[in-house]
Amino acid sequence: MAEMDPQLVRYNFRRLLEDISTCEGRGTELITLYVPPGRAIADVMNYLRNEYAQAGNIKSRVTRKNVTGALESLMNKVKQYRVAPEHGVAFFVGAKAVGADRSEDVSFVIEPPEPLNTYMYRCDSHFILEPLMDMVHEPELWGLIVIDRKEVTFGLLRGKRVEALRNKQSQVPSKHGMGGQSAHRFERLIEHAAHDFFVRCGDNATELFLPLKDRLKGLLIGGPGATKEFFVKEGFLHYELQKKVVEPLFDVGYTDEYGLRELVEKASNTLHGLEVTGEKQVIRQLLAEIRKPRDALAIYGTKETWSALEAGAVSILLISEGLKDKDLVGRLFESASGHSSTVRMISTESEEGEMLLKAFGGLAAIMRYPYQPPPAAATPGA
Repeated sequence: MAEMDPQLVRYNFRRLLEDISTCEGRGTELITLYVPPGRAIADVMNYLRNEYAQAGNIKSRVTRKNVTGALESLMNKVKQYRVAPEHGVAFFVGAKAVGADRSEDVSFVIEPPEPLNTYMYRCDSHFILEPLMDMVHEPELWGLIVIDRKEVTFGLLRGKRVEALRNKQSQVPSKHGMGGQSAHRFERLIEHAAHDFFVRCGDNATELFLPLKDRLKGLLIGGPGATKEFFVKEGFLHYELQKKVVEPLFDVGYTDEYGLRELVEKASNTLHGLEVTGEKQVIRQLLAEIRKPRDALAIYGTKETWSALEAGAVSILLISEGLKDKDLVGRLFESASGHSSTVRMISTESEEGEMLLKAFGGLAAIMRYPYQPPPAAATPGA
């Protein structure tokens, strides 16, 4: 079975959170439970049994019945796990109000796309979603290198999380005050050792980052002094990684794990600009094509775009994150995969993203060749 596109995973995750957020209970009849990775399921079950015993003291008969019923359902779901999943698991169980003093049982179980870092049990009139909201957007992946002649550290920036991958010491000798021929010979030995170190740094970068090159947004490189520029300009990086280097390089004072965090801090404005620029560029490309009087490589509208997609004419499919129809979005991803079309989910947070949703119905495409839909363009999935 083919792995689901990470963009679609995030889209479905966001839509599910929106569904959960609409649930409202009377009193404290909605239970939220977050179980982080590594938490013992036996400990969680003991906690829930204690809460079940305490729920028997609730004065309102209706609330007591709903809460104990929710706890029974929750314990049955928790017992299905021998250990917490890799990223943890979140449970949302209870009775939501549906009007006229009636309620309806609801139950959601989510294994999040990123690790949970909190254990939480809460009874309230609404479900607690804040720990999951930061996971809605797919975390961008950036390679990190901080380097000088003595040390190099490699890492990743995954969303907002810095991960140190590897640290290497150079063993390059320090310069000293020898004179005469000894000084020249020692200088040559130092430069030879430094060259070998940079070669090893390039090999390490290839090993760590080249398998990720299709996912890497870019490679951020920093360090004190001119070593970082020498390392990049002298071609020690694999050519595929060289194309990923973000200019300018960044001046940081450290080349250890702390240096990785300093690098990310120094690059924050650049990263934000690149993220916004990427969405702006693709929407501007779409608009430029739409304005052409003839042979435009752009199309928009649900039926028209679907027709072009099914005909294999679409190069880049643009889908607004604001589209509410999960089934439609899933079919669009499936069709795009079958026709080797690239999918770009566009946020609604920029002016261009808002335009895609409001002016073009949230769906448009940049095409491989001019395409005119037939008079009765097909409806998606029809």
